[in-house]
Amino acid sequence: MGEADESLVQIRECLKLDPDHEECFKFYKKVKKLVKQMQSTQDLINEGRYEDCVNKASQMLKTEPSTFVYVHRAKSHICHCYSQAKNVDKAMQSCKEVLELDENNVDAVCDLAEAYISNDQFEEAINEYQRAQNLDGNSQRAQDGLNKAQKLEKQSKKRDYYKILGVRRNANKRAITQAYRKLAVKWHPDKYKGDEERKKAEKMFIDIAAAKEVLSDPEKRAKFDNGEDPLDPEAQQGQGPFWNQGFNPFGQGGFQFKFHFN
Repeated sequence: MGEADESLVQIRECLKLDPDHEECFKFYKKVKKLVKQMQSTQDLINEGRYEDCVNKASQMLKTEPSTFVYVHRAKSHICHCYSQAKNVDKAMQSCKEVLELDENNVDAVCDLAEAYISNDQFEEAINEYQRAQNLDGNSQRAQDGLNKAQKLEKQSKKRDYYKILGVRRNANKRAITQAYRKLAVKWHPDKYKGDEERKKAEKMFIDIAAAKEVLSDPEKRAKFDNGEDPLDPEAQQGQGPFWNQGFNPFGQGGFQFKFHFN
């Protein structure tokens, strides 16, 4: 907010010289309003209130729709908040708008990369993080993001819990549970008679249950979203979440289906 603060100082000096200066007073009110909006937007980002952040930053654009420094700041906030909220389409659009204004904006490039990750476009995310590194070789965010994107790209070639359940990366717990229950009914091994069909159903049933286990647990989901499979047999020393445990996909009611791993 340095530019706005400097403007306020200059305007106050103007008003000291001429308290009745109409143009100075109008400009003073506008800049003061912008400073308040910028501070509120940053507070909302710090609090993780990304939808509110977009609304507040949009108010900044209405207050001052033409001055580059304020338009750039507002659009950068909108790009970042849509990206953090995993609103993929709007994040991509808004971040590209920022980069049209300033192609060397490292934060906007990283926010765009995050949007690609949210859309499972890992190669595109890798390219954007590499672009950010070329712009700023000391950017820790770009380095951490590149590592994350490379892990996720590698992980996507193995077991992808989002794809198993058929949900997007921004799916909430309710959507995950609904998808799980539907697939658990479809792939319950008791519905299949032939040996080969039953073996396939058992594998699918276990994968579906594993996906729910990871994506319903905030800590495990966070690990998976950062490119680490919390149920990786090597990482877990060969022990999955259903090791010698009864598993009931419908809570207290419904059927019981117990697997044993030997």
